[in-house]
Amino acid sequence: MSHLIKINPGVTKWDIRQKIWDYIEDNNLADFPRPVHHRIPNFKGASHAGSSLSCLNEFKCSKIVKVNPDKPQQHVRYLVLEAGKTLLVPTPRLRTGLFNRIVPPTGATKDVLRICSTSKGVKDYSVPVGLDAKVNVDLVIVGSVAVSEKGWRLGKGEGFADMEYAMIAAMGAVNDSTVVVTVVHDCQVVDIPDELIDSHDLTVDYILTPTKVIKTECRHPKPQGIFWFKIDAHVLDKIPVLRKLRHMEKQAGKDVTLKNELPNATVKQDKAAGSQKHLPQSLAKGCKNNNDLQSQAAIADEITTVYVGNIAPSLRVSEFKVFLKEHKATPQRLNWQGAQGRAFLDYKNKALAQNTVDALRGLMINGSSIWVDFAKAQRGNPKTLSFQKTQRQ
Repeated sequence: MSHLIKINPGVTKWDIRQKIWDYIEDNNLADFPRPVHHRIPNFKGASHAGSSLSCLNEFKCSKIVKVNPDKPQQHVRYLVLEAGKTLLVPTPRLRTGLFNRIVPPTGATKDVLRICSTSKGVKDYSVPVGLDAKVNVDLVIVGSVAVSEKGWRLGKGEGFADMEYAMIAAMGAVNDSTVVVTVVHDCQVVDIPDELIDSHDLTVDYILTPTKVIKTECRHPKPQGIFWFKIDAHVLDKIPVLRKLRHMEKQAGKDVTLKNELPNATVKQDKAAGSQKHLPQSLAKGCKNNNDLQSQAAIADEITTVYVGNIAPSLRVSEFKVFLKEHKATPQRLNWQGAQGRAFLDYKNKALAQNTVDALRGLMINGSSIWVDFAKAQRGNPKTLSFQKTQRQ
């Protein structure tokens, strides 16, 4: 279908956000707060769009609903309270915790419920919900800057909605059947290129606009926990509840390696010196001259590494190799770090690595849902294992 905003090939996530923010401002499509840049837009008609929620069977059957705290979802929060359902609202920027349960006063009128649905009401009529709480969230409503009919979603670029969902997934509060809904203006529905969507990105099942309800039929797996290897240490300092969750998962024996803790020595070419010190031993061995070295370094630069995390402690490397073969994901080299619950797989080019990422995402081994993504940095002098020789750990 045609869209109000055309997205050109080769764009970035920020290009799309900027285009939508500019369009909303240029066409005066938003209410306070303005300007909408770097916000979830409080578009005109947000209440009307949100009213469609009441017509969804998933809403009618839900008992516990999580709604983001942004202004355009205020009416949705009211609808949840009016229907007598439990309303959970994330704390802004996760500064003081994960989320709060809104508790209206006994016998609250509709006017009081409307107050409870505001940002002030969320502060005045709520109790905190801890990471150890036993809750089952039936429905999640999030704000968006951009969405596509495929279910792809872009927030304002800070990652809080993705992180919130991943954290409640780690708590066991959501599962594959949990439905995610977003409420946006029609102009925010655009063609988002598939290649921009990453494994940690939250996707949506329904899109509510002032003119239509779109069921996306999205089959992309939603985050089932925090991808710690994508998080920098400084983020933990800003989000105490995330730091607490990491401690809990570390105590449970899970892989909680942060991005800055990953081995990050990169394979480099050194044409001037012809040095072998940056090459993995498996490549440097046998290089007899500078031309050989440059040739081998060029090959190394093409190698693409895939990270597999959250591997069950009981899994043997031999079992892992069989698993990879069954899914046609045999790597050139395997760096097995089973004690840390992770492995690095080297492929000779990005296409083969992408095939592996696509094939393994969302799968389980020995009862553990593995995390699969491109490694953000290569490793110098990796302790590799020959894939042909099975080695028991």
